[in-house]
Amino acid sequence: MTYIVTDNCIRCKYMDCVEVCPVDCFYEGETMLVIHPDECIDCGVCEPECPAEAIKPDTEDGLEDWLKINTEMAEKWPNVTTKRECFPDAEEYDGKADKYKEFYTEAPGEGD
Repeated sequence: MTYIVTDNCIRCKYMDCVEVCPVDCFYEGETMLVIHPDECIDCGVCEPECPAEAIKPDTEDGLEDWLKINTEMAEKWPNVTTKRECFPDAEEYDGKADKYKEFYTEAPGEGD
């Protein structure tokens, strides 16, 4: 098992999870974060830290596409270990449906 980031992170990108990760397995895209599944040690400390509840165990049904996205983007995006501010309008987008279609991009974020 590993933890992965799902669609509710898009356009929120709260970074509370980054600070608590003991193995620095978060990677930053322009609009969201991902977890590198091969680096995650399944400790679970990140899951309750996410205000958007976007971090899930990969054992939940229906997350196969998100496991693939986390795996692929973690190889392309820069590592991030330092918390920064979320999007200014993150609360407005938290829980919004269809964010993937409208806001997901493969563009990298800043990283550390």
